[in-house]
Amino acid sequence: MAPQRFHEQFDQIQRTLPDVPLAMGPDDSAEFIYEKGVVLARDGEEAQVVEDTVRTHFTAAAGLVPDHVRRAGPRTNRSGITRIQVGDPGQGDRTGDRAVAGALRALREAEGRTGRRLVSRNHVVSISVNACPGDEPVPVPLTEPLNPSPSEGAHDPDGAVGVLVVDTGLMHDHRSFPLLAHTGGDLQLRETDEDGVLQQYVGHGTFIAGLLAAVAPNTDITVRGTLNDAGAILEDAFGERLFDAVEEGGWPDILSLSAGTSNGRVDGLLGLDAFIRALRDQRTLLVAAAGNNASATPFWPAAYASLPDYADAVLSVGALRGDGEFGACFSNHGPWVRVYAPGERLTSALTGFDAPVPYVYQHSTYDACRYGFGYACTCRSPRHSGVLSDGSGKPDQVMFEGFASWSGTSFATPVVAGLVAAHMTAHKESDPRAAARQLLAGNTEFAEVRGAHVPALLPATWRPVPAGPA
Repeated sequence: MAPQRFHEQFDQIQRTLPDVPLAMGPDDSAEFIYEKGVVLARDGEEAQVVEDTVRTHFTAAAGLVPDHVRRAGPRTNRSGITRIQVGDPGQGDRTGDRAVAGALRALREAEGRTGRRLVSRNHVVSISVNACPGDEPVPVPLTEPLNPSPSEGAHDPDGAVGVLVVDTGLMHDHRSFPLLAHTGGDLQLRETDEDGVLQQYVGHGTFIAGLLAAVAPNTDITVRGTLNDAGAILEDAFGERLFDAVEEGGWPDILSLSAGTSNGRVDGLLGLDAFIRALRDQRTLLVAAAGNNASATPFWPAAYASLPDYADAVLSVGALRGDGEFGACFSNHGPWVRVYAPGERLTSALTGFDAPVPYVYQHSTYDACRYGFGYACTCRSPRHSGVLSDGSGKPDQVMFEGFASWSGTSFATPVVAGLVAAHMTAHKESDPRAAARQLLAGNTEFAEVRGAHVPALLPATWRPVPAGPA
């Protein structure tokens, strides 16, 4: 990712979390964003070890001050994680945090002795890697068909598959879209800004619910607004909110999650450790997006699918290009991605249908934003950016009347979640993890992603669209 582009995206995330000083790392490599001045450790004895070790290290090290080292939150909570302040978050700039880096180094020897990680940055988890999804949503006339179009089948209240979507919430008028008659949950907290323009990523959760319902009509879908703040949340808070989501309505059959982050490691996110271990002991299948950074670096929590302890509980999903033959240029990839599904220019409900809603695009200076493909990219502040602009710098405004076309691994994920749910209904399979295994074992479709031959799941009602450079 180009450094200039990442700095633009960093600005968007910082505005989303204005009270949390952020830095990017590691070493300004544009791999992830994290909270300055704070590290995470497991509750109890490990947290005390981290606190004491960091304080001792900072006392002896030149340029590091032990005065700030202290607990920065409750000593115990459901996520099993304690926040430990290690520095002044107001010091330094966005390119890194010397205190956090020093705290990580202070624990290296102890981690070597124990054979596992004891301390972590507090990463920003987002529905769109580094604040940039596959593209901007584009209005689609109500006369055009959905893609995937609705599958045949009826909703059975007594046998419907329960699907939990952890995302941005639902539009207030989502029930005006017939496919979402069996969808409930949290409404988007604020849909428009003071000018009546749709806010960033508003409609994302509604769009995902529409895709799920189209692929799997016999589902009861619940959308939680866990990521209402433009799709971004800190790692430690995310662990807590995931527990909130499953405790409010019980563990679902399928949990569809289009959010995550890389962290430069291959052993997962410390802030999600307790939730992932709890998930392993349930029957719920987590279907998680592989991310939109065009990277082979593991993206969490999707990459838990590659760890033996969680391979049965997590299904990681990458995105295919519009023609279904190759991977989408934005999709993360690598052996940790278990399956790919259409994720480019899908059509679903975005806003509901009460009244048209405006959406603003700002001209993008990144000609290669999506590697030469004709996407309207979101990597420009202060508003969304897009190739829909004429180059003058004046924002363009488009109107949504219900439907949109959108691209990203965010949307390949509910397609796969829907296919697992549809398999459960068709085969009277009550175990979602068994259904996922059966679906993959019986799959005969493949695609090419960065030269690799990978399994592809293509809904019967999905229509290929032309793909090629702009």
